Amino acid sequence: MRGFEINKIIAAIILTIVIILSINKLADVVYNVKVREDATYKVAKVTETKEISKDNNKKAKSANDIKVFLDLGNTDHGKTVAKKCIGCHSVSKGGGNKIGPALWGVIGRKVGSVSEYKYSKAMSGFGKNWDFEAMNNFLIKPKDYVKGNKMAFAGISKEKDRASLILYLNEQNGSPLPLP
Repeated sequence: MRGFEINKIIAAIILTIVIILSINKLADVVYNVKVREDATYKVAKVTETKEISKDNNKKAKSANDIKVFLDLGNTDHGKTVAKKCIGCHSVSKGGGNKIGPALWGVIGRKVGSVSEYKYSKAMSGFGKNWDFEAMNNFLIKPKDYVKGNKMAFAGISKEKDRASLILYLNEQNGSPLPLP
């Protein structure tokens, strides 16, 4: 008799599942609502802003429009962005070299010119000055701007962050460069 009781329980469970599925299908048939295709909201594409951003990025990279690029940032935000640099560089006056050279007075000085720091051959032989444009191009992706440098930093993709960091680094100088 015990086996007969288990069979009744299993049959009751199966019957319950079948009834629930049948009710679900019946409800779908009875309450079949056809939705018109024009009854949905149309979302505007964001590609327009990306195109504007690409145009601004091209302007920011050109020599004539570095002012437009720098207008995107501010020094207060740059202080926050500089936290990405502090792990490897010191930014304060009199701060020594860490993994990377000290960044006090970096805007305006020659690339690879800190005497107490051992630069890679690529950086020491680069031969340019760290002006606003050079620093912007370097911060986008350091490995691409100076091929063969040993800086293991991916770069800063956001224009506002780069502009703010450059403005902040310019202020961290005994005699900041005048803004264009």
